[in-house]
Amino acid sequence: MLSATGGTMGIGFWVIYIAVIFGFMYFIAIRPQKREKKKQQEMFANIAIGDSVLTSSGFYGVIIDMTDDTVIVEFGNNKNCRIPMQKTAIVQVEKAQA
Repeated sequence: MLSATGGTMGIGFWVIYIAVIFGFMYFIAIRPQKREKKKQQEMFANIAIGDSVLTSSGFYGVIIDMTDDTVIVEFGNNKNCRIPMQKTAIVQVEKAQA
């Protein structure tokens, strides 16, 4: 015969089951995303004038000026091709050689 608490499995089973699911989701989705965000913030903090960068659109350039949230990037050998863009458009940084 079934009991009033939900059959053969009690409420404790469901609480543990839900906790395991949330724990699994944390380690699969949330934790790696936080780690990637921290890595990206470190990269933005270490950007300096003269660094070679790769933009999210696939262009390589050199940073020639910076403000708080924007950079001016010079593309190619043409000194007239200078484009201002947000720092978040940078996906990879290679430090300038000293």
